[in-house]
Amino acid sequence: TSFSAENVMGEMVPREYRIAGLVFYCVIFIIGFVVNITALWVFALTTKRRNSVTIYMINVAIVDLVFILLLPFRMVYYAQDRWPFGDYFCRISAALTVFYPCMALWLFALISADRYVAIVQPRHSKELKNVQKAVVSCLCVWVMTVGSTAPLLFTDDSDHVSNFTTCAKTRDIIHLKRDNPINFARLIFFFLVPICIMVGCYAVIVDNLVHGRTSKLKPKVKQKSIRIIVTLIVQVLVCFVPFHICFVFLLLRDGSSDYSAWAAFTTFLMNLSTVLDIILYYIVSKQFQDRVISVILYRNYLRSVRRKSMHTSSVRSLSNLTSAVI
Repeated sequence: TSFSAENVMGEMVPREYRIAGLVFYCVIFIIGFVVNITALWVFALTTKRRNSVTIYMINVAIVDLVFILLLPFRMVYYAQDRWPFGDYFCRISAALTVFYPCMALWLFALISADRYVAIVQPRHSKELKNVQKAVVSCLCVWVMTVGSTAPLLFTDDSDHVSNFTTCAKTRDIIHLKRDNPINFARLIFFFLVPICIMVGCYAVIVDNLVHGRTSKLKPKVKQKSIRIIVTLIVQVLVCFVPFHICFVFLLLRDGSSDYSAWAAFTTFLMNLSTVLDIILYYIVSKQFQDRVISVILYRNYLRSVRRKSMHTSSVRSLSNLTSAVI
């Protein structure tokens, strides 16, 4: 006798969490896709004078898009409460869930170091325009991050019930527990190290600002750098710190592999970073600002045109009515 997976296991994910996850991922996918495609178009295709920050923004947009393209599959997973895409794609999904925060934090660390040079070492400002060094730095980050997460593609801990893959690996970050030594090493190198770089850069920057050592710096450069710093700090605190704290607790917890609402919530927050990057793009690029403003103004323009056309048509109809009466 064959039983459905629901009869064997019950719901993999509670219904209320599935509905919330479905709505959340749908919103994140739509907004994040539009934002990052626009950013990639602006930074990669329309920016004439590239510098190090431009290269970092291109990489941030690419990483966001790679992760965002995974979301429709997660939406199907939450809608059906099962994984219909097979075991190997389940491994890819799990690997990308680990890959994204590792890559994003190191890119943020590179941006922080870049702002450190801009504010604390303005004499070396030519380094900020060195595109080749920025490309090499990003390439190194890609290589070490892919190298650290690629082994997840070859782990074999999928759960097959009634001939379909439940994809336990997509259930947030619980599936990683059996490889704790590797996970803690990854935690140190891909979370604590970039965080320490960021904190160190910001501490020196704040010290220089407080003691007035940046008087020779252009006010616009200073304001832009401060806004970038504040944006990165907020994004890391909101999106990545809760995820990694939950990660540690789940790795240390004994026994239970039940669905974790806290793990789901912190994973949602981590996904939110793909949308919050719009603030970073907006601060960094005047062209991105112009693009966003032009879209807003174009919509306002269309509204005004519609109002004028409606007003004109109503006036014409009224005049026609009047002439008919006369």
